[in-house]
Amino acid sequence: MILETVFVLGLLFALLLGGVWIGLALFALGWATLTVFTDTLPGPLMANTTWGAASAWSLTALPMFIWMGEILTRSRVSEDMFRGLVPWLNRLPGRLLHCNVVGCGIFAAICGSSAATAATIGRMTVPELTRRGYDERMVIGSLAGSGTLGLMIPPSIMMIVYGITAEVSIARLFIAGVLPGLLLILLFSGFIAIWALRNPERVPAAEARTSLKEKLWASRLLIPTIILIAAIIGSIYTGVATPTEAAALGVVGSLILSLVSGSMSWKVFWDSAMAATRISCMIGFIIASAGFLTTATAFIGLPAGIARGISDMGLTPGGLIIVLTIIFIILGCFLDGVSMIVLTSAVLLPTVTAAGIDLIWFGIFVILVVEMAQITPPVGFNLFVLQSLTGRDMFTIARATLPFFFLLLLAVAILWFAPWLAVWLPKAML
Repeated sequence: MILETVFVLGLLFALLLGGVWIGLALFALGWATLTVFTDTLPGPLMANTTWGAASAWSLTALPMFIWMGEILTRSRVSEDMFRGLVPWLNRLPGRLLHCNVVGCGIFAAICGSSAATAATIGRMTVPELTRRGYDERMVIGSLAGSGTLGLMIPPSIMMIVYGITAEVSIARLFIAGVLPGLLLILLFSGFIAIWALRNPERVPAAEARTSLKEKLWASRLLIPTIILIAAIIGSIYTGVATPTEAAALGVVGSLILSLVSGSMSWKVFWDSAMAATRISCMIGFIIASAGFLTTATAFIGLPAGIARGISDMGLTPGGLIIVLTIIFIILGCFLDGVSMIVLTSAVLLPTVTAAGIDLIWFGIFVILVVEMAQITPPVGFNLFVLQSLTGRDMFTIARATLPFFFLLLLAVAILWFAPWLAVWLPKAML
């Protein structure tokens, strides 16, 4: 088993470091594994497993949620949210820095993508907060950290990917992400408030106080977004719609929202559809290739062997989570979130199940550590988004996001000691 493990891991990293596309690398690795260690013909097995993985019904929600996010990314939603939030947040410690956190939290509920959330909100907040004299490092760090909410707050693309690979209910995962998402918002905003109170000279003076009437009038700009969120999430929570049906509803709602706001055109429609197609095909290709690799390694007993090896270490469930956190952080330096999930699921899920860890809770844990990967150099997508928005070097951006990386680690610890945050709502509502 040691030889097989070294072969698979060595060839995988050789292919990835050689710049081979992750989907092609997984197909090649599965083919090589079957050829070297078994007498099984790779062709027929690849055809069957690829079709089975790519034709899963739950996968149909993925392109529609992605398309919804692409439409809204090209709309004026971020501008309306900023104008609607400013009167409410201007008097808090940290003032408009909270727009990054709250804005990303709201947009995450209609997007599902971390990078798209950070890019959409950042296009409005980065130049505006910089112009008003806010500390640049805190602007960058809060946006990069808050952008990760796009993975936790439903509808989350990563939750769909995990739900497919782990064969757990996507609707339950969506519901499970609500309280941890609110926890992250509280942690991020709480850190900003404490930082502002300790460094008052680095925060611009508050603007003129606005009346309640003015705040309520500004809040009208948030109404379309809130209605869309309620339609998507509410339809899933109440059982009126499946995640796939809710995704279709979200696409229709985002099209209407863009039309009403005047930001829809044939170019926007075409560009958003093509972008969603490319992303969906990329994710589907990775899922299909990972399905083939999982089957290929199962033929040589690799997942079961690794699972036994981890079990033989005699780790407690808490120790297992600590080890997995370290492993995921390391993987996050080399792989994107989708690849991390599909590559590790076959090996880790049997071990996690044997340790008595709830798979819904584990899904939220995986999303948290994937969020860390989003702000971990050298391949953290949010870091590249911030680099394009600010023009700063990667070291400066990574340094600014470091406090929010540790806040995500703190969230993992809180989730371990308070597991009800992830499992109570799904049990209560479904």
